[in-house]
Amino acid sequence: MTARPLSGDKIDNKMSTESRPGVQLEIGHVLFVDVVGYSKLLIDQQRDLQERLTEIVRGTEAFRAAEASGRLVRLPVGDGMALVFLDSPETPLRCAIEIQRALKNQPDMHLRMGINSGPINQLRDVNDRTNIAGAGINVAQRVMDCADAGHILVSKRTADDLAQSAQWQPHLHDLGPCEVKHAVTIEVFNFYDGEVGQSQPPQKFAGRAAAKPCRRNWWIAAGLIAAALLALLVYKKRFAGGDVHDKSIAVLPFANMSADPQNAFFADGIQDDILTSLSKIKDLRVISRTSVMGFRGSKETHNLKEIGRTLGVTNVLEGSVRRDGNRVLVTVQLIDATKDRHLWANRYDRTLTDSLGLQGELAAEIAEALRVTLTADEKARVETKPTENADAYLVYLQANQIERNPDTLLEDYRNAEQLYVKAIALDPKFAIAHARLASTRAEIFHYYEPTDAWKTKARGEAEIALQLQPKLAEAHLALGQCIYWIDQNYERALLEFETALRLAPNNSEAGVLIGAIQRRQGKWQEALEKYQRISKLDPQNPNVIRTLLYTTTALRRWPEAAELVARMRALAPASVVAKTQSGYVDFWWKGETALLKKLLSGIPPQTDPDGEITSVRWDVAMIAREARPR
Repeated sequence: MTARPLSGDKIDNKMSTESRPGVQLEIGHVLFVDVVGYSKLLIDQQRDLQERLTEIVRGTEAFRAAEASGRLVRLPVGDGMALVFLDSPETPLRCAIEIQRALKNQPDMHLRMGINSGPINQLRDVNDRTNIAGAGINVAQRVMDCADAGHILVSKRTADDLAQSAQWQPHLHDLGPCEVKHAVTIEVFNFYDGEVGQSQPPQKFAGRAAAKPCRRNWWIAAGLIAAALLALLVYKKRFAGGDVHDKSIAVLPFANMSADPQNAFFADGIQDDILTSLSKIKDLRVISRTSVMGFRGSKETHNLKEIGRTLGVTNVLEGSVRRDGNRVLVTVQLIDATKDRHLWANRYDRTLTDSLGLQGELAAEIAEALRVTLTADEKARVETKPTENADAYLVYLQANQIERNPDTLLEDYRNAEQLYVKAIALDPKFAIAHARLASTRAEIFHYYEPTDAWKTKARGEAEIALQLQPKLAEAHLALGQCIYWIDQNYERALLEFETALRLAPNNSEAGVLIGAIQRRQGKWQEALEKYQRISKLDPQNPNVIRTLLYTTTALRRWPEAAELVARMRALAPASVVAKTQSGYVDFWWKGETALLKKLLSGIPPQTDPDGEITSVRWDVAMIAREARPR
């Protein structure tokens, strides 16, 4: 996808031509953190504790994402710190939860935390550093003052916002009023969910009745409880008679245990084969390849529970591949990441040629371990070998990785196209290579060069792929792209994409394109829901996040867009597209170009892929021209 801003969307936020007041208020979402017992420590103990606390906070995903997007202000405050997030009221709570989880490994560190959303003003202090003033941060400190060690307390204003989400509402408990400095009374809620937070009220609330669940719209809580009970009854009825395993799985990159690092393509090929085969099984939810590749060799820095939580899955498959001459040794193990429990493991000693067909056998065994029964059609599809030629598959993998580059520039497409052609020359019956070549050529036609030559080449490869393998999901996907982008026949294209999804229910590309057509048909909410479902299959893919971002900006859902662009920058920190989109969202939302200009200033002048940065600089210049008084 091209990285240009949304075209055709009129922006309602316009830069004022009038002079601005001296104080500019904005809403800040503040997390106040205080170390309990800090003043009783020796100086070297205080320094050690502060360093460890800083490391914990900086390691949280919420902190990294906000910092990457330029939507965070950090303030040291004596015994702790204040973090001012400028995106969503959920962010300080997520950060607090991550901090408390990390504290389980720090038994000597005791924190209390307070959260509030409210008006703030950024200013410069005497040392010319950014500081924050306003009720937003003051109330957050007062909320924290009501807490004891281990508590996460939330102001009523923020609790009211969080209570709109079924994720947070059940864990917000009304403590009632708390008298703070200057005899001011504030309403406070206690957040705890069984894993983090303290169920026991703070000392300031001792003697009162037990904390009540958040009762704003209490009927929502009653409805959620009823729905949960109904779901539990259905669940038990359906699966009575044995243990139940969640059907979600991530296939992590396989380790190359060969002495020659050039043999890494065997490990990648087998992992990709297994993942592709599993994605064809309807009763499984399989995380896309793009999202798992970032965890290559990650066991040194992440445990499986963290990986499972990040990808939103219960089960993780990991393995290794060793090649010795013409023999390939594959070892795999399936693990319940939530319990760190081995479910199944196996070892395969095959010839090089036979190893390319291993994915069908493995997929069937994994499905059996997860208690999923394959239909006859599914069994036939998963057992189909992609190619008999190992060299062709290596070239195919190289092309596939380039094509999924987050910026996906014309140069990337051309390189991928040439590699697919090379793979097909090595194996002319390589159906999926023909299909991906068709998709690449269709994308070049659609995004960069709408010429007759690309049109003819794209459709020709899609037809060859379908002739070789009529039930290949990627072939129907490619033909759908040709019909959608070249013929602009939405209904026929939808038929091909829906066929692709029937053949490979976990194919995120087909889902994304269905959402794109729904947007063109004016079905914005349906498109958004489709993209949100796809993001669960491909949560670490910057291109999926970018598609969600474009949809939320078109719907003028600015807080969601800001959160998405922060995720995009965290996933693709080197991407110039992600950087400039941060600035565009800030402009569309607030009518200000300061962030966009700041981000542009950090991009070297010689960095201008396909003229994207020149286009952004032109936009900024035109905006400044329009904003100038006449």
